[in-house]
Amino acid sequence: MISITVVLIIIISAVSIYGFQQPDFLQKMLFHPYSVKHRGEWYRFLSSAFVHGSWMHLLFNMFTFYFFGEAVERYVLKPLFGAEMGGLYFVLLFILGVVVSHISTYKKYADAAYYRSLGASGGVSSVVFASIMFYPVNDVCFFGVICIPGFVLGPLYLIYSYYQGKRGADNINHEAHLYGALFGILFSIIVDVSVLGRFVDQVVQYMSQYQL
Repeated sequence: MISITVVLIIIISAVSIYGFQQPDFLQKMLFHPYSVKHRGEWYRFLSSAFVHGSWMHLLFNMFTFYFFGEAVERYVLKPLFGAEMGGLYFVLLFILGVVVSHISTYKKYADAAYYRSLGASGGVSSVVFASIMFYPVNDVCFFGVICIPGFVLGPLYLIYSYYQGKRGADNINHEAHLYGALFGILFSIIVDVSVLGRFVDQVVQYMSQYQL
């Protein structure tokens, strides 16, 4: 049976590809805090996750979403809550992650007509960090070459996103990455508070194994 992760990837990819060909549609979907505040276009908090700025942007997000989404959906939420409720929780993790990841950006740029952002990165970050919470010692690999345990990569990613968000030196919405990731951590604790104890146990066991 096709997973919810794959269904979401198909929908996001289809909408994004359509957006590549229809600039007016893309502009209506992306996150534009000014339009949210002054025109009441609140749908942009969510719609922006379904459009991307380039093929590389789309492929990277969907590649990451597939591997981490499948892990969280199939091996965490569905075993914990059953197929239906687990699937619902997974959808909520992604959707709420997208919405929450935009709150800080909205407050910061609500009166800046020039500012725009797009992409599913906030929701993807939520899923990635939920995966890290449940499987902290599993390696996260870059291009299949450099592999780092999740409990090491997670803090580095948070620090990097915070620092880059403060700098604002590029066109990437690092604050969405940061708050999406933090939401993924919070969501994991809310749905299964015992994850904290298991997180610590796995990390301690890993460090003992390697005498760290």
